[in-house]
Amino acid sequence: MTEHEQEVLITLEGLQQKKEELENLKTVRRKEVAARIKQAIEFGDISENSEYEDAKNEQAFIEGEILNLEKLLKNARIIDEEAHSNSVISEYSTVELKNMETGAKLKFQIVGSVDAKPFEQKISNESPVGAAVLGHKKGDLVDVATPAGIATYKVMSISK
Repeated sequence: MTEHEQEVLITLEGLQQKKEELENLKTVRRKEVAARIKQAIEFGDISENSEYEDAKNEQAFIEGEILNLEKLLKNARIIDEEAHSNSVISEYSTVELKNMETGAKLKFQIVGSVDAKPFEQKISNESPVGAAVLGHKKGDLVDVATPAGIATYKVMSISK
C-alpha cells in the first residue's frame, strides 16, 4: 500500500460480494459491451452513431469500476467481527446512544465505509458519529460535530 492509498475496512462477507462483483464485470459485462460496440460499428459511420457512443461510454464506466474494485480489494483489511470486546466501541460494534439534549436514542452498527448502509443502521467508521464514538465505553459522553452544531451523546450500550 502506498502512502496515498487508504486501508479499507470490510467484512469477509462484504469482501466476497466485491470479488463477485469484480468477476461479473470482467467476465460478463465486458463481453456484453464489446458485443454492443461491434454491433454499433456494423451500423456504419461511427461519427454519428449514438449506439456506438453509448457503448463506448458504458465500456469506460465498466473499466473504471473494475479499477476501483481492484484498488479496494488490494487495500482491504478484513475485520474480524468476533474479535472485539463489548466494553470498548470498535469497528463492528453495535452501539446505542442517547442524545443528552433531546433524549432521542440511536442504535446502529459501526462498519467500514464499504459496508455502510445508513438506512439499515450501519454507519461508516469514517462518518462523524462513527469516528467520534470509536474507543469510548458504556457511560461515556461523546461530543459529535453535526451540521446543527455539537451534539452530546451518552453511550448506553455496546454489543457485537
